[in-house]
Amino acid sequence: MNRINQLFQNTTGKILSVYFCAGAPTLDNTAGVIRSLAAHGISMIEIGVPFSDPLADGPVIQNAATKALRNGMNVKLLFRQLHNIRQEVDIPLILMGYLNPILAYGFEAFCQSCVEVGVDGMIIPDLPFKDYIEIYKPVADRYGLRIIMLITPETSDERIRFIDDNTDGFIYMVSSAATTGAQQSFDEAKQAYFRRIEAMRLRNPRLIGFGISNRQTLESAQQNAAGAIIGSKFVTLLDELGDPDQAIEELFRALEN
Repeated sequence: MNRINQLFQNTTGKILSVYFCAGAPTLDNTAGVIRSLAAHGISMIEIGVPFSDPLADGPVIQNAATKALRNGMNVKLLFRQLHNIRQEVDIPLILMGYLNPILAYGFEAFCQSCVEVGVDGMIIPDLPFKDYIEIYKPVADRYGLRIIMLITPETSDERIRFIDDNTDGFIYMVSSAATTGAQQSFDEAKQAYFRRIEAMRLRNPRLIGFGISNRQTLESAQQNAAGAIIGSKFVTLLDELGDPDQAIEELFRALEN
């Protein structure tokens, strides 16, 4: 069974997934960050593939991607860095990146490399859903990989149902239509969105991301979905502190306040 499906099957709520950008703040820290996150009990890890034009990301992750590219990170190097990671961690690993670098590598080659290093799925924010259904899903399915789709408050019920019927693993529930970035709280409009999706009784579990940075936003995500995804807050701490163990410990402190 795919590790993503296994996680949701074996865990009843309060899943915590953490994102970081491979190659930032230093080029060779990818495996070390993964080891630290896993050792501190993180449920799942999203490894960012840096791209020069990350449209869905806010300034924090954009800056991390820029730093990673300047450091020399690319898809081929990332797979080399992940080569032995399954000897050390067993939690689900997801690559999150934009379509351009993946196509430059070759989509089937990308899927094959994912399987070789033990990656379980991918998030491609700019992948059109029609292309996903017609071109990419059959290839990913052949390799046992999950392509995770995003929904936002503006996504129609009809499209959400279509996504739910044609994906597996989980649905990435974006808290707002804005780019990534920390928020202090989720307002009533976001809470109404969470309630609307909950009432749909979707087949796939959901994780809420974008803006999780403190206890209030974390608890709201945990109450309205299977758990939360944290990106910008951890990326900021990792950049400031340099050490992944210190960064995750500081993140836990922030989530308590």
